[in-house]
Amino acid sequence: MDPASAIQLSADGTPRPPMEYRRFGKTEESISVLTLGGMRFVHGWNPPRDHLPQASLDNAMETVRRALELGINHIETAHGYMKSEHLFGQVLDELKVPRTQFKMMTKGAPMTADDTLRLVDEQLQTLRLDHIDFYGWHGINNEERLMAACKTGGPVETLLKLREQGVVRHVGFSTHAPLNILLKAINTDLFSFVNLHYYYFFQHNLPAVQLASSKDMGILIISPNDKGGQLWNPSKKVADLCAPLSAIQFNGRFCLSHPEVTTLTLGMHSAEHFESNLRMLSGDNYFSEVDQKTKERMDLPLQQLSSRCTYCTECLSCPENINIPEVLRFRNMLVAYNMRDFGKYRYNMLERQGHWFPGEFASQCTHCGDCLPRCPENLDIPRLLKETHHRLFDPKVWLKNKFYEVDSSLKCNG
Repeated sequence: MDPASAIQLSADGTPRPPMEYRRFGKTEESISVLTLGGMRFVHGWNPPRDHLPQASLDNAMETVRRALELGINHIETAHGYMKSEHLFGQVLDELKVPRTQFKMMTKGAPMTADDTLRLVDEQLQTLRLDHIDFYGWHGINNEERLMAACKTGGPVETLLKLREQGVVRHVGFSTHAPLNILLKAINTDLFSFVNLHYYYFFQHNLPAVQLASSKDMGILIISPNDKGGQLWNPSKKVADLCAPLSAIQFNGRFCLSHPEVTTLTLGMHSAEHFESNLRMLSGDNYFSEVDQKTKERMDLPLQQLSSRCTYCTECLSCPENINIPEVLRFRNMLVAYNMRDFGKYRYNMLERQGHWFPGEFASQCTHCGDCLPRCPENLDIPRLLKETHHRLFDPKVWLKNKFYEVDSSLKCNG
């Protein structure tokens, strides 16, 4: 029996909807709406990448087996995820999983044609595969990286040649870029899919979702539970507003209510992660009346916030390289939803993530006033930046972020 069609019971014994599948745009591949992300296995970020402790293998084995049993047929990893490709390669081989039962997405950021050929060959060997279903150029995050990826004779052109040879089936990209760069990358018409950020607490990328859909691109949502608000640990206010849904349920259904979206990648690595994420499924009925009422409750605190930043980005660029809209988005979430833990987690990543999360701390504001006449909401931006830094900057969190490699034992699942 196909595990996806079997009746599945949750931990409390109640039936859950079967796994759902959507067409991944012009790739014509049918993939599960929940993707198994490979970023958070136990000890998965500890070098060297090819040393696989038994605890890591056991965790990956249990996770992959459970995902396949539940009908998840899409796996997402990257060369940059340290041990992840090695773990998937060994586990899928040991489990003797038929190649037709899963689609593999991996990513890399080679900067030349030769580097691309070498990296893809290495990844094929590591994953123990003869082809990669979906290959994403990893991190088109700014103009410079967009140009490097798409230059004539460069890495994306080489990936497209590998597609012609059947080594790579489909070529796409992942991005943390501002919207204008994201739209520019989509408009190159070089890609069949895009991995991007879009979720309830960050809806700014909706135009990119819509543009990608108009070009029949597959759309994968990155990190909806973690970057989407640490929803596995919601503030009490968010939890109360989402009830009777969990915050993870609400956000997942919000994302999947968009027919343009194909799948959500989730770094599941324990049994409870599967249980919480499977509750997103709704028999392809998004949004129900209950979900819509929940959204109306969730919308209200932000609508009532008099000093709300609308993320229009008119205030940019800042002479001090402060990512003003992102800082004020954290303030929106803090003031409207009491999301202090999430705000500290993300705010204290500034000044260390480079192109992945650019910007200086708001304390660098010199009160030059350059942003003030450009704000359509007439916000006192320097004052709000100072307030946000005072409330969210935490030296201990910053130092932990600065010297701490992401550890998959963290209790987060995508």
